[in-house]
Amino acid sequence: MPQISRRHIMGATALGAAHWSLGDLSASATLGGGLALGTFRFDVTPPLGHPCCGGWISPVKSVEDPLEGLGIVLVGAGKPVVLCVVDWTGILNGAHLAWREALAQAAGTTPERVLVHCVHQHDAPFACLETQKILAAQEGLAGTLWPDFNQRVISRAQGALALAVQAAEPVTRMARGSARVERVASNRRMDRDATGKVKSMRGSACKDERLIAMPEGTIDPELKTIAFFSGARRLACLHTYATHPMSHYGQGKVSSDFAGLARKRVQAADPGCLHLYLTGCAGNLAAGKYNDGTPRARAELTDRLAAAMTRSLATLLPGAVGQFDFRSVEIRPGINAGLVAERLREQIANRKGTLAGRSRPGFELAWLERLSRGQPIVLGALQLGDLCLLSLPGECFVEYQLQAQKIAPNRFVATAAYGDGGPWYIPTRQEYPCGGYEVSVAFCQPGVEELLTGGIRKLLL
Repeated sequence: MPQISRRHIMGATALGAAHWSLGDLSASATLGGGLALGTFRFDVTPPLGHPCCGGWISPVKSVEDPLEGLGIVLVGAGKPVVLCVVDWTGILNGAHLAWREALAQAAGTTPERVLVHCVHQHDAPFACLETQKILAAQEGLAGTLWPDFNQRVISRAQGALALAVQAAEPVTRMARGSARVERVASNRRMDRDATGKVKSMRGSACKDERLIAMPEGTIDPELKTIAFFSGARRLACLHTYATHPMSHYGQGKVSSDFAGLARKRVQAADPGCLHLYLTGCAGNLAAGKYNDGTPRARAELTDRLAAAMTRSLATLLPGAVGQFDFRSVEIRPGINAGLVAERLREQIANRKGTLAGRSRPGFELAWLERLSRGQPIVLGALQLGDLCLLSLPGECFVEYQLQAQKIAPNRFVATAAYGDGGPWYIPTRQEYPCGGYEVSVAFCQPGVEELLTGGIRKLLL
């Protein structure tokens, strides 16, 4: 691969409580001008007995379909850029940094140029090394992650990525596609009182006819696809759609659920191209309006999402030829005032408390410790011509995704959330006073909206 010259712009400015650092903003590789892409995949299926979803539900008892890690590496425009998506509930804090550092080492790049996302299925691992350490210190308290398993998976990812760098093929053109997804996503926060406060939630599954009858609410109905070609052959396709990806879970039956099953169906029909599925800003979205939690509903949701991916592929249009551009931005959000370290330690140590009542404070304490050691949240944007994949952390509300599209109306912006899961839910400022489950597990203060929106603007403008 020929060496491609580039301009390095590294800077930092202050905006309120935010810290910005811009990565390589103007790499000079263009389509047909040195950019190449490699694909990789590796197994991430947890072993029998491993905790699922942070240990709050049944551990692994069986595997209905294996979980995968999938990724692409782009080389030829400065240091390589890596995108990896994992069929896990989440990768948080120090674990997320460890993944990015390990993949950066394998690809010969730097951690800020590595994007790691989770699809967010729940019958799957929830990886936070700090939380595991905190809870492991409590006698008789079930853990959340087997660190040795996490490290084995990272090693697999490194090996697969190193081979992908060597096998990278020229990218000669890009394409974009989209399709409306019918009867999958719905807003979870529709049942409110006269003041706007959330009374009850229409979750991933719902059997309450009153809640089911309510409108879909604010969603993003479009599935978006970004495709990479080498000549006439598709190398990789990135599909993004915003909804919680669970139909039913909690019995210890590991599955990639309807989002993963839909992706696998499309992959089987197109084996020469690697298809990746990334969950968008789905913090307040789920399939509850259309899902009663039965196996039949899972099959129907799989059919609908796979059909949308297929329709999106059928609409592929060339993207505008332009320079490859990767950007990263750091933000340091403030802490939710309700999180007090000493109180959290008391909750964790309370042997009379429920498992969730002791585990959740472990994740909250891990977040406080993470901020105290200065580890920022890293946002990213992978851009080529008028196409953009926006990388965001945690369980962002869908409004952030819709806002990103308004910020860059002349660009094709596909948004992936569930990157660094450390902050858990990220509501909009106006939703904090409305309460509800999502607000109760939002680890950042309401000012996170201004920081996140400012970061998005830095990446897209």
